[in-house]
Amino acid sequence: MAMKRSFLFWVYFVVAIILGIYFTTRIVMISMGHGQLATIHNIAITADASDSDLSGVKSTAAAGLGAPTGSLDLDILNNRIMSVPIVRNAATRRLSNGTLRIRVELHRAVAQWTDGVAFYPLAADGTTVETPVATRNADAIVFRGTLPDDISEITTTAQPLAQKIDYLEWIENRRWNIITTDGVTVMLPESNPLASLRELISLNEKQNILERDIKILDMRDSARILVK
Repeated sequence: MAMKRSFLFWVYFVVAIILGIYFTTRIVMISMGHGQLATIHNIAITADASDSDLSGVKSTAAAGLGAPTGSLDLDILNNRIMSVPIVRNAATRRLSNGTLRIRVELHRAVAQWTDGVAFYPLAADGTTVETPVATRNADAIVFRGTLPDDISEITTTAQPLAQKIDYLEWIENRRWNIITTDGVTVMLPESNPLASLRELISLNEKQNILERDIKILDMRDSARILVK
């Protein structure tokens, strides 16, 4: 029994020495910039949406390929990835096998913005999140001009009128105008515009008010609606 224990001890001892030499050699090689693990040779990107265009993320992350594993500044690379318009948040990790793992959370396009020529997909905070297209999406709410920090509520509320709205415009950074496809300007109030918009939707459903021969529908006075 004692001989068996002694034999196992020396086997484990030799194995430990071999493993120590192996890992020490790998560490030295990596620190000197030699071997596959010394550089980033693979990039793995995952997103919280499978149907989005990640080409911008991939091209930005490609700057990390071939970079020395130990000297790659992950904060700088992550900030560059965060600057890609479609990216809302990003996390970048360096794995021990020479892989750069990037996880991104993406903006969701909820509307479009137009300059009169092209249509740019917009996120809820007004960020342009994808490349522009030449035509308007059939059910999209479209905006022009400058925008507030959040367009999510006005976009959702206006959705029932999407087929009748040409675009929405943020007036003097305080209130909305709606321009319809028939050229009617609807002036929403600065205070509680969503309630007025819901009232407009109800009026149009009951009276087809947006199809009448009018130019301006002024809803800024809560006591009455002015029609011109």
